[in-house]
Amino acid sequence: MSKRVVTLAHYYTQPEIQQMADKVGDSLELSLYAKECGADVIVFAGVRFMAETAKILNPQAEVILPASGSTCSLVTQTDVAALQKWREEHADYVHVSYINSSAEHKALSDWIVTSRNVDDIIASLYAEGKKVAFSPDRNMGAYLNFQYGYDMPLWSAVCEVHDKFNQAALDEAFAAVAGAKYLIAHPESPLPVLQQADYVGSTSGMLNWIKAFDKEPDAVIFVATEDGILYNMGLARPDLNIKQAPIYAGCQCNSCPYMKMNTIDAVKRAQAGEGTRIDYLSAEQMDNARLPIERMLEFSKRYYQ
Repeated sequence: MSKRVVTLAHYYTQPEIQQMADKVGDSLELSLYAKECGADVIVFAGVRFMAETAKILNPQAEVILPASGSTCSLVTQTDVAALQKWREEHADYVHVSYINSSAEHKALSDWIVTSRNVDDIIASLYAEGKKVAFSPDRNMGAYLNFQYGYDMPLWSAVCEVHDKFNQAALDEAFAAVAGAKYLIAHPESPLPVLQQADYVGSTSGMLNWIKAFDKEPDAVIFVATEDGILYNMGLARPDLNIKQAPIYAGCQCNSCPYMKMNTIDAVKRAQAGEGTRIDYLSAEQMDNARLPIERMLEFSKRYYQ
């Protein structure tokens, strides 16, 4: 009997990679799909922490990462030994970690969140009278503290792509538009950018905002996130003038180098069984990391399905 191979692709991969996938989505959508798709082999066209998450949720499946170097700055900027010490210093806090983190990081967490459910999960923890410490994304944590008046201790790592967006470049871009303009932004962006945004949300949330846009038809919509999602936005609403937000004078683009390591050839090789197998996680590591992920998935099923 032949093995069932399922290819997953994140919105930030190239359009031609998305066209090769059985499922395209954001971190939460792909996590849910990976858990329920019943694949024998999962080819994950994304970055390593996503493939690790798929393996943790499907330990019986082979999980293949097309590009071995496709990591994430939120992972590389986090020393796990230092994180463990930080957690011990906040032992009476619930440790909430963003899904953009290594398996070892997840194993030190009480809850895992994505950019789509982070607001609701943290709000529910505070409603239960708990204190929360947040890692690893400093920008996302700073926005949550600002938006909701929390006082969460924050780990200090950033997404190297989103952290490049800045208010001065946006002000310059806005000034060049005579008519209506809007800004939507991913919460991994710096706080001054998020304070200026008309909408802050996950990758899927921003895509849905674009799909539902019913204001001035000639407005310019700036999007502060990785450039891959602009392809999906253009497919959904070819009638709109959608631009990626600038990061500094003279540069109008911002692309994740790790996502773009997923080339057509690399994905084809992975679909044929070649590539980096996620086979290095111990059963104990996966068990410890699975618990906070499962908490998130159960929460998400209740609230979003």
